[in-house]
Formats: sequence, C-alpha cells, structure tokens
Amino acid sequence: MSELQHLPEPKLLQLFDVLYHCRSVTRAAEQLGQSQPTVSIWLARLREQLKDPLFVRTPGGMAPTPRADQLIGPCREVLESLRRLTTWEPQFAPATAQRRFRLCVSDASHITLLPRILNHLRNHAPGIRLDAVRIDGNTESALESGEADLAIGFVPWLGGGMYQQVLFNQDWVCLSNPQHLRLQGPMTTACYQAEGHVQISAGTGQKLLEGSLTRAGIERRIMLELPGFLGLGMIVGSTDLIATLPRHIGQTLADMHGLRVHDCPFAVEGFTVKQHWHGRYHQDAGNRWLREVIRALFQSE
Repeated sequence: MSELQHLPEPKLLQLFDVLYHCRSVTRAAEQLGQSQPTVSIWLARLREQLKDPLFVRTPGGMAPTPRADQLIGPCREVLESLRRLTTWEPQFAPATAQRRFRLCVSDASHITLLPRILNHLRNHAPGIRLDAVRIDGNTESALESGEADLAIGFVPWLGGGMYQQVLFNQDWVCLSNPQHLRLQGPMTTACYQAEGHVQISAGTGQKLLEGSLTRAGIERRIMLELPGFLGLGMIVGSTDLIATLPRHIGQTLADMHGLRVHDCPFAVEGFTVKQHWHGRYHQDAGNRWLREVIRALFQSE
C-alpha cells in the first residue's frame, strides 16, 4: 500500500479503477455519471499526484503504463475498504434499505425470473432498485469488482474465486400453436424436421441445442431467427412455426400465450441454472439477503 500512502481523493481512485477496466475516457465518464471534460480534469489531477501518465492513447484505447499496472491492485484494495466502511451494517434490513443491486442475467430471465424477483422486492424491500445487464465476457470481472452483485443463469466459463448455488435444472421442449393441424398428437422427429422453425440466437444454452441437433443428424428449416425471446410467444401463437427452447422459458411463454408444449422428440443435453457471486462479497449482508431471496423463489423449481 506504500505506493498510495498519500491517497488521492476517492473519486480519483474510482476513476483510475474504471478507466483501467474500460480503457476509454468517454466510457469512464458514462459509468461515473460525469461529463468527459470533468473526467479529463480528474485524470490530469491524478497524473499529477501520482507523478505518472498512467494511461497513454493507443489504437486499442487508453493503455495503462507499468506504474498503473503496479498501482491498480492497491487502488482496488483502498476502494473496497472505503466501500465496506460506507455500506457496512451489522444486519441488512430489507424493509428500510436503500440500495441498488445489479444482476447479470440472460434474455429469458427477463420473462421468467425478474418479474417474480421484482414482485417480492416491491412487497418486502420497496427501497431496493435492480439493474439487469446481459451475461457476457465482462461478467466475471464485474462480479469481482463489485460492479455486479450476482449472475444468474448457465455460465460455465466463470473462473476461480466464485461461489455458486444450484437453482434448478433445465431440459428442452418445443412450442407450437395449439391450432396447428399437423401437430395435434405427440411430436415425432419426422414432424419436427418437416415443420418450419424459429431460432433464438441468444443464450449459452443454444450451443447445447445445436450440438444435440448435429449429433442426431437433424436439420431444421429455419424460417425466422430472433436475437432473444421478445415476441416469440406471439409469433408461435399466430403462425405454424415451432420453437425449441429450455423448459422454464418455454412453459412460461406457453402459459402467457396459450401455446402447446411438446416433449422434444430427440435427446438434448440439459443444463443447470445457478446463481454466482464472487468470494469478496460472500459475507456482504445485502448480497447474502438477495441470494437467499432468489434461492427461496427458484431453487428446485
């Protein structure tokens, strides 16, 4: 910590942390809720106090100097200590707490998970705000830095330092219009191959579906590709197209739009939906409370 024995202001340390992560003054300003000129002034002060350029412009963005690489660890330790001082409470009181939680979730979770979580919070923790962001390549670093609190879904690539808790297992189903004349009985592989399909491109589970189709030697006639599940229920309910998707989102859409649920006519590798959090926040009272809420709502569903 000796490198930071004469500490810059917390807002300058926060800028250092954010800029080191995103490598862009513009994006750093957006994340900090400040104007770009203000962030540029802060960066100049930080450079002066630490007696180093810290970041230099390159074609790939603002690259850290060797001294910045040395200081980022101590900087984040200081920020974590400050965060614990300002948010510490012996117990988390949900009824009166004023706090924002950020969840990394899949597109399907917007339909299957978030409504139930929000309904619980409105009834038991009205001062809590939720931010939902996509699960992507930044999820692991967001959990580690505290930028995100939990990741919920099928996230097999998360590395060390993470805790995880199983919520429920997923298999696969097919959805069709209940008036579909050719699908009034059980769906067979022949029926499946003969029909037109809607393909969802989003979601880590889609790779499991594609792999299972390849192993089964099944080719689908894709008539529509969607980036997510928005509008899928209306499309299936008003056409003769079918969709193959995980059971949780499939059953939810079927209940919402009156669709028919079919067992998948071929074997598809299932997966487990879990909630994930970083070890740094394992004992955080608010994080523990939110994890228990989600476990109670969804575990073994």
